[in-house]
Amino acid sequence: MRVSMRAMMLGAAMLALAAGAARADEWGAYGRDLAGTRFSPLTQITPANVASLKPSWTFHTGDISDGKTRGVPRSGFETTPLMLDGKMFLTTPFNRVIALDPTTGRQLWAFDPKLDRAKPYGDGLINRGLAAWRDPQAAKKGAGKGAVCAMTLFEATLDARLVAVDAATGAACPGFGDKGEVSLRDVARYIPGQYHMTSPPIALDGVVVVGSAIDDNSRAAMPSGVVRGFDARTGKQLWAWEPLQTPAGANPGNWNTGAGNAWSVLSADAKRHLVLVPTGSASPDYWGGLRPGDNRWANSVVALDVKTGKLKWGFQLVHHDLWDYDTAAAPMLTSFKLKGRSVQAVIAGNKTGMVFALDPATGKPLLPVEERPVPQSTLYGEKSSPTQPFPTATPALIPQSQGPEAAWAISEPDRKFCADAISAMSGHAMFSPPSEEGILAIPGNVGGINWSGFAWDGGHGRLIVSVTNLPAKVRMIPAAKFVKGDRGYLRAETTMQMGTPFAMSRDFLRAPSGLPCIKPPFGELMAVDLGAGKIVWRVPLGALEEVAPGVSHLAKGSIVLGGPIVTASGLIFQGGTMDRTLRAFSAETGKELWSAELPASAHATPMTYQAGGKQYVVIAAGGSAKADEERQSDSIVAYALP
Repeated sequence: MRVSMRAMMLGAAMLALAAGAARADEWGAYGRDLAGTRFSPLTQITPANVASLKPSWTFHTGDISDGKTRGVPRSGFETTPLMLDGKMFLTTPFNRVIALDPTTGRQLWAFDPKLDRAKPYGDGLINRGLAAWRDPQAAKKGAGKGAVCAMTLFEATLDARLVAVDAATGAACPGFGDKGEVSLRDVARYIPGQYHMTSPPIALDGVVVVGSAIDDNSRAAMPSGVVRGFDARTGKQLWAWEPLQTPAGANPGNWNTGAGNAWSVLSADAKRHLVLVPTGSASPDYWGGLRPGDNRWANSVVALDVKTGKLKWGFQLVHHDLWDYDTAAAPMLTSFKLKGRSVQAVIAGNKTGMVFALDPATGKPLLPVEERPVPQSTLYGEKSSPTQPFPTATPALIPQSQGPEAAWAISEPDRKFCADAISAMSGHAMFSPPSEEGILAIPGNVGGINWSGFAWDGGHGRLIVSVTNLPAKVRMIPAAKFVKGDRGYLRAETTMQMGTPFAMSRDFLRAPSGLPCIKPPFGELMAVDLGAGKIVWRVPLGALEEVAPGVSHLAKGSIVLGGPIVTASGLIFQGGTMDRTLRAFSAETGKELWSAELPASAHATPMTYQAGGKQYVVIAAGGSAKADEERQSDSIVAYALP
């Protein structure tokens, strides 16, 4: 069914009101608005003219690390810029903050927090962006935009600092903390490098809120995943919220865990004064004998009062996680049609590839969720959750099981290898508990839905989601038998999980040809009608040509790390794939309408804005911090109509 432009603009206006919102021509937060919709009301670029998009300007940050300098990790480029007050603001892999002229790409200023690069940051050198806050006192004093730090940019650095920068000048805000920065290292069990920050903070009601990234699997007693709120003007800590608490009746001496951290993008319900926090797994990921129970509030979406940090509500998407099924996607506040009426909802999704719709006032499911029995662990000391939550009104977005009979390959020897490998495992369905024989973790640890997340198509009332379909083999190794292995391809690894009886080994399940043992596509873009409970369309997304030359005609789709945005004209822009391509799709049908080759793959979410009467689409193209096979770049690329 065709949707009129008037209906699209009405939907855009309603979304703007719900989000609390940005000017139409700006991009004021990572997800454009605090609600995280990634929906722009701009309409200059349309399905009819998008094929005419051309490069307008390119800016090079100069910040690249190839990982070959001793002690300095490889860099990726995952920033999503902001565009406010006629300036574009972005971050680099080295945590530099740069302001550009949005019409030319000319640098206006740069701020360097002097990152200590020589630390073992488990995610590599990456940063996803900034939060912006306007000081209402500046306007009251009559100084307006000319006041020092009338608008402040906040960045959380890899070496665990919260820095505040004057958006007008690029100078550190003198009244914030100590000369513009606050240390974030004062946490339980802090470990330099293993405790770091990759995603932007969020600023609401004069409070800036920050989570943390914590390395996976190295030990049981990892740093605390505490979420903290700071006064946006002074940097004074106002509150701290701990996601993991020793459960009632548990012996504190036997309760040994950490993490449960908010490493991904935060969003907010401005009307209710709530910060919406997605949390990851408790440590270590694959054996939970020292953290009995559900491990709330790990693997959850929680709503915290922005002034006090008190828990308003929480919903756990995975109980007692044993698979690294983080809630990696930023929660989204939006409205959709359910049984003929519009309902407001917080949309949550995680690496399982399942989507949940929650009441923003209570956190209770708006769409039914069923607790289903799942297989139980036989590992020493482990007690897995007897049930897991499954949405029953919305379909799973990717496969959740694959037996040996369904093994896919491009040749019979490859197919037999895959089938034999799966046959030897103790489980090959989602929530099969890790074992010494090994399991097929499906989805694998990259998702499902990773931090790529989703966008809201306000014109059609649909959720636009990019997903990865890449199972992994996970095997538990008794500590006495453990031999440290190579890091391997992408995120494959073997680690001790110190303090536990088991080491962990995980790798993507691939045939000798190098291709995954599951039927393509390995990455997809899709539109979901939540009220109707159906996938409206789905298309393969990207290709693995960059890392597996010559197979694109046989194996469609790519790992996706970087999400979609939607415009009111009916366009979806999406990078995120391992090929060097930015694409535009029809929001109505999913048909690809335009693509452009980039200097490197764009593991980032694009953004769009209007300046000087012209609409631009911008993306960071820098390659991956984890895949040595990918070429690197330092490019911010802007496209516009001629």
